[in-house]
Amino acid sequence: MFNGVLATKSDEVELPDVEPAAFLHLLKFLYSDEVRIGPESVMTTLYTAKKYAVAALEEHCVDFLKSNLGTDNAFLLLTQARLFDEPQLAALCLEMIDKNTTDALNAEGFTDIDQDTLNAVLERDTLRIREAKIFAAVLRWSEAECIRRQLPVTPSNQRMVLGRAFHAIRFPLMSVEEFAMGPAQSGLLDDREIVQLFLYFTVNPKPNVGFLDTPRCCMTGKELTVNRFSQTESRWGYSGTTDRVRFTVDQRIFVVGFGLYGSYFGPSEYEVHLQIIHLATKKVCGSNTTTFCCDGSDDTFRAMFKEPVEILPNTSYIASAKLKGTDSYYGTRGLRRVTADCNNGEKVVFQFSYAAGNNNGTSVEDGQIPAIIFYI
Repeated sequence: MFNGVLATKSDEVELPDVEPAAFLHLLKFLYSDEVRIGPESVMTTLYTAKKYAVAALEEHCVDFLKSNLGTDNAFLLLTQARLFDEPQLAALCLEMIDKNTTDALNAEGFTDIDQDTLNAVLERDTLRIREAKIFAAVLRWSEAECIRRQLPVTPSNQRMVLGRAFHAIRFPLMSVEEFAMGPAQSGLLDDREIVQLFLYFTVNPKPNVGFLDTPRCCMTGKELTVNRFSQTESRWGYSGTTDRVRFTVDQRIFVVGFGLYGSYFGPSEYEVHLQIIHLATKKVCGSNTTTFCCDGSDDTFRAMFKEPVEILPNTSYIASAKLKGTDSYYGTRGLRRVTADCNNGEKVVFQFSYAAGNNNGTSVEDGQIPAIIFYI
């Protein structure tokens, strides 16, 4: 600007693409090493620092963004990180989105992201959320994008603005009920696609539907199970009361379901309402109403949540299961402390204790909810 053959001859140098406050931050940093950035000015200051190759100020801006990253701004910062070519910040944003997908998709900034960022997120195998909720969020984004492009919000326009992002939605991962209640009635799929997907849900061998059916690996590593009983007895009855037990773990895990005892009288089906409750706040962290079939043995049978439930270390939770069905087996000689061995040599320590209140008799020593199924 000031030296060489292209130096300006004007008495004034205009910087039309730089915010005055950001340029002032740059000058103060250059002359005094003083860093003054806040949420409102950090992005414009980062742009200015990169424009004039002031690497130290750029690093301060990125560190500020990292320290203020949360589920409410993860998508906004991801867009900016991609725009400014900040791969470390982008990786942190994606990790935040992976671990807190529901909250991140529900944040206001999600519908403001560009299409390339949307594609990058939808192509990930590590999102921790049901595919039906991904579809609902994508639907919201497509509505906002139609408005940005000044197009009528119609199914055909929504599919058009989504482009290849539409084919990143993994419809085959939905349950047939989720598909029937949402995508099948949205107008975004044509009749042939709807028929093919319904066939995918109901027949074998499954037809090629043009959408990925690879499960999103919601968790890394292998599924793990902790069993808290040493012995099984009969029999345990149900009259509309919830079986509950309190537990803590020594590191963060993600619970995906419970192992439950089944009928003492032979093959049967149970309806069960699962919950995990944060003890201190009484907040329901995860819940699902589902069914499971048993074969009359004293094995445990899987009852799963729709989404993984994050369990924080050294925090008390209530595992709750309200079963509807015939009398079942139950566990005895329960353990207060159980160590689960993981594949990588790590160990997760569970502590079980009595859940006060109406719990159908389940305790540490005996009762239902013999197993917790989880990932680390």
